[in-house]
Amino acid sequence: MVRAVEDAYLALAAGESDNPRKLSVAHPDGWSVAYAMLGRDGRRRVVAMKTSYKFDPSHDRSTKRYYTTITLYDDATGMPIAMMDCARVGAVRTPAASALLVRETMRPDARSVLLIGTGTQGRHALPHLLAANPQLDRLMVYGTHEEGLKAVHDQLAAYRPGLELRTVADPRAAARAADVVLATAGPGTAVALESADLAPGSVAVLVGYGLAPSALHDADRVIATSAEQMALTGTDMAGPDGRLRPVDAELPTILARRAVGRRGDDERIFVYNSGLVLTDVAVAHALAERAIGEGRGTEVRLWD
Repeated sequence: MVRAVEDAYLALAAGESDNPRKLSVAHPDGWSVAYAMLGRDGRRRVVAMKTSYKFDPSHDRSTKRYYTTITLYDDATGMPIAMMDCARVGAVRTPAASALLVRETMRPDARSVLLIGTGTQGRHALPHLLAANPQLDRLMVYGTHEEGLKAVHDQLAAYRPGLELRTVADPRAAARAADVVLATAGPGTAVALESADLAPGSVAVLVGYGLAPSALHDADRVIATSAEQMALTGTDMAGPDGRLRPVDAELPTILARRAVGRRGDDERIFVYNSGLVLTDVAVAHALAERAIGEGRGTEVRLWD
């Protein structure tokens, strides 16, 4: 999955793929939000449409509703490939992108990681992170839901049995000792680490919630998967003047070696991981190919 996501970014950097800006519509009272995203993967010869809808009037896990789909088309034959539930795709491509972002921005001697949040992204974060950064072996997790904490421990144990993961009670103290911070918590979290909580030379990756705006605005360097997407979805990280700190480099250009992630060991780097539909396309296509090859799914005749 990490390789599929990296290939998608490299194709975009090479001008072989297209990732237009997403369309969105939201309820005026914030009850719901819907997105539509179109992408073309020039290397895989696949075009896809992703849609998502979230209904969350009270920010309560028991009432939240979220639906997302992706439809793939073969751009070489003109035939549809698959229509899929995109929840698993999103659960995989986001931590894969985080793994690449950390690989390109952490110090060479980095060893310790603090994971904040134990939801879907939290559960998938560490296996993908370690796939791209196997030297990270001092692992910490902070969460408030016992079931979520157990799921994070179980998921890691399935991929890396014997590797210790320590549950911490004080995320701020843990952050001051961490080389890498992955903030994957949901909107209901009470944690919002300030820049002063982050160690010199550390990298803090914002996937969901868990970092305060100062972590962005006081950073020595800002990296994003997409500056355009950050401007669209990162408005809650705006400073007192209502503006976002400019992005210094984007992941696709870093992977293509036209920009650098880190310039010095003492830099504190803020990373914003917002999804690009091209990574959904790459992961969905890889999963669809495997599923079709194994005879999974249901074949439906829609067009003659």
